[in-house]
Amino acid sequence: MDINDICGQIVQGMNTALGCAVVDLNSGLLLGVSHKVPYFTASYLDAAAAAAVDMVRGRTVTAIEQMISNIRGKEDNMMIEEIQITTKSTYHFLAVIPEKPNSMVVLITSRKANLGMGWSAIRMALPKLAPMCP
Repeated sequence: MDINDICGQIVQGMNTALGCAVVDLNSGLLLGVSHKVPYFTASYLDAAAAAAVDMVRGRTVTAIEQMISNIRGKEDNMMIEEIQITTKSTYHFLAVIPEKPNSMVVLITSRKANLGMGWSAIRMALPKLAPMCP
């Protein structure tokens, strides 16, 4: 089993899932992906991965973490662990893999999804993904 297989299990396990990917937070590269959407082309997926990285480890996020570190008087970085985004038609669940803080899993579902089920699918996959990520 590889990262693509685990992403596929997540997508197949939720009838509302549209796609799932694992992203390298250092490079922005997709480590694995599975989806049900025809317009999720390689260039679309690459752009979405880059946007996700920017939300978790982007320049502005890093600047805020530095400000917090200065205020607290101790180094604190890579603070974001999870993010949920809602659009007009989708939910996006983003979670940094705890054992591999330079990797993140992203699940996209329709708005018909149960939020708890989306988070459950992500969190159950994290231990399976950790040994496969850099």
